[in-house]
Amino acid sequence: MAIDTAFTELSSFLGDRISRSKPVLDQHGGSETHFAPAPPDIVVWPKDTSEISRILRICNQAGIPVIPFGAGTSLEGHTSATKGGVCLDMARMNRVLSHDPGDMIARVEAGLTREELNHELRAVGVFFPVDPGANATLGGMAATRASGTTTVRYGSMRQNVLGLTVVLADGRVIRTGSQAPKSSSGYDLTALFLGSEGTLGIITELTLRLHGQPEEIRAGICAFPDMASAVGAVQQVIQMGLSIARIEFVDDATARAFNQYAGTEMAECPHLLVEFHGSPVAVSEANTLFDEISQDFGATGYEHATKTEDRNALWKIRHHAFYAVQSLRPGAHALVTDICVPISKLADAVEETRDDIEASILPGPILGHVGDGNFHAILLIDPESPEELAVAKDLAERMSRRALALGGTITGEHGIGMGKLHLMAEEHGDGWAVMGDIKSALDPRNILNPGKLVPQGT
Repeated sequence: MAIDTAFTELSSFLGDRISRSKPVLDQHGGSETHFAPAPPDIVVWPKDTSEISRILRICNQAGIPVIPFGAGTSLEGHTSATKGGVCLDMARMNRVLSHDPGDMIARVEAGLTREELNHELRAVGVFFPVDPGANATLGGMAATRASGTTTVRYGSMRQNVLGLTVVLADGRVIRTGSQAPKSSSGYDLTALFLGSEGTLGIITELTLRLHGQPEEIRAGICAFPDMASAVGAVQQVIQMGLSIARIEFVDDATARAFNQYAGTEMAECPHLLVEFHGSPVAVSEANTLFDEISQDFGATGYEHATKTEDRNALWKIRHHAFYAVQSLRPGAHALVTDICVPISKLADAVEETRDDIEASILPGPILGHVGDGNFHAILLIDPESPEELAVAKDLAERMSRRALALGGTITGEHGIGMGKLHLMAEEHGDGWAVMGDIKSALDPRNILNPGKLVPQGT
């Protein structure tokens, strides 16, 4: 068999950095959400770009699928090996290659996580701002064009990746972008690979834009009488141009989950969690103005913190929201979905989504990065109930179609994977077929993460 031949050939230079052990395969074929396990045939741990190039040449010649694997935190089945093949675990490619606070850039390997990078940078007064919540690898964040809690101020991976090193399906190595702040040189290949979900090439190195550590940071939290009031406050804050670094929404069910999971004492009603970055004067002014706006929308109990440990405690709770919500229904699987809409349509999207979920048989807390129009629903389903899975899929599809009707997108940050393939034509029309054409041009044998993102058969 081709896979046996490939295993022998790969073992010749990978040594003990290759495995066909069932526990290892299962570990790399699962998902944090509702997708059925789909393990690969082989897992390898490459140590540099040249090894990945060699691996891809072998697999391409044999027609064996290759699936990149970072931290495994994606939610749409991105790393599932639906056709078997070789899983590239990037964990050993986790070095900071260089960082230059003068130019505000860093070069890193794709297996490095964002927390590891910021730990390395903390002594030089700069940081990398994109925060999707999970401690994801930077390569995985680029492959899904990740955003997160700080996007409203600092942008997503799209604004913070200057260049990439990518290995193509046939083993060629290309370098996109540069260390310059901008360029007018040819096609923007960096943008092409951002969000490509491992279907066009394997990202091995990244050149990242860094930002200066703010002089002062202040975080806060307040409660609202209902969802409409909280979302209305968000719209007002954004429309007034308030300099805010994070503005997160959680509904009453999520607040209840936080209390149960982390022992907090939040009122069981909608909340906004906010953070301001800047000079002491600017932060103080923004904090005061936010307090006034939120009170206009009925907010109560606004508490704010400047101490690092207090701020970290607040955001730790938010970052653990997925696990907190799961605790509301022990043993349940989650179908986690997200959409993104224009800020002016946010209230309509959130309220209609809440009405849909409340009319269903499922619990489904809502939370998200509402400062940029992005929110999530975590639909909790009995893993033994096909009926509940069908209901959850219908709710998620209604969310996506609602987003399109409001001028938005079917996903603001989770990506497509295999979970939202059936909706891509509705959002992109013939553009989706063009994506398939690009895929066919760069990966004619369809070995790179097959079954994801692009039309099937390409």
